[in-house]
Amino acid sequence: MTTALFLTIINAILPILITLGLGYVAAWRRDFDSQQASILIRLVMLYALPLALFTSILSTPRAHILSAGPLAGLILMAMLGVYVVLFCLLRWVMKRRQSEAALIAMTITGPSVPFIGIPVLGQLFGPSSAVPISVGSLVMNLCQIPLTLILMNHDQQRQQSQHEGPYSWHTTMRELGGHLLHSCKEPVVWAPMLAFLLVLLGIGLPVSLTHAFQLLGHATGGTALFASGVVLYARQVRLSLSVGLMVLGRNFLIPLGVCALAFAGHLPTLTMQEGVLAMAMPSAAINVILAMRYHIMEREIASVLFFGTVSAIFSLAFFIWMTHS
Repeated sequence: MTTALFLTIINAILPILITLGLGYVAAWRRDFDSQQASILIRLVMLYALPLALFTSILSTPRAHILSAGPLAGLILMAMLGVYVVLFCLLRWVMKRRQSEAALIAMTITGPSVPFIGIPVLGQLFGPSSAVPISVGSLVMNLCQIPLTLILMNHDQQRQQSQHEGPYSWHTTMRELGGHLLHSCKEPVVWAPMLAFLLVLLGIGLPVSLTHAFQLLGHATGGTALFASGVVLYARQVRLSLSVGLMVLGRNFLIPLGVCALAFAGHLPTLTMQEGVLAMAMPSAAINVILAMRYHIMEREIASVLFFGTVSAIFSLAFFIWMTHS
């Protein structure tokens, strides 16, 4: 490993470690609690992250946007394709509850690319990192989260109404449409889509306005990581076989699969690097929120967030070294 590559890894990983540690210490000192952390995450999801994605995409050359099809395909297969396969295996082969199968699939295939991706990919790839971050955010918010909510809601309603007969899938489809419509109204969804459209049409914004948006957008990575550190302290985590397997799948197996697909498809080096590192992010904090909302596998999912984030310091370093070798 060259000195330059080693310094690149340190520069990408060290901010994660320090900011997570500060959030953990802040929770230990009782300066912040999990409720305040959820407020910080809400700030990120509604304002900081949409602004960061919007300005980053507008700063990306139009040619790079137009050539992002293979990268989007890699991310879509890794996040949605593997989700469907995992859910089917867990539900019908391993006979897990529908809500548990959906939550596990979401935990393994839902990376924290909207949050941790900002400091890591931004450090490595600059403005072009907005493309994998935006694609990952869109797949998560438009596909994974609505689908997981539908499956968990359906399972919950079916459990509550067993004495009244089976829960109607017509109701489920109406819920799916409602969740998709709700997702499209979220700034983290329509802001990057609007930015993509503006870039494709060759429409830009004044530099002064772009800089004004960036002021809050730059707070995305640090605020989200700090809040994650607070959440990690608030949950009683425990290492188990199932937790270890979920972390292994999320942090190692999926990015390795993306790397194999990129090599098999003879994709450009930059596409392979962005796809692998975007999918090497640890599990997203939204999975803990879903577990708490439905009171399903709360400790296990929080443990995956904790051990996955800690081990990501090493797994990300490995994949940065591998893709830049």
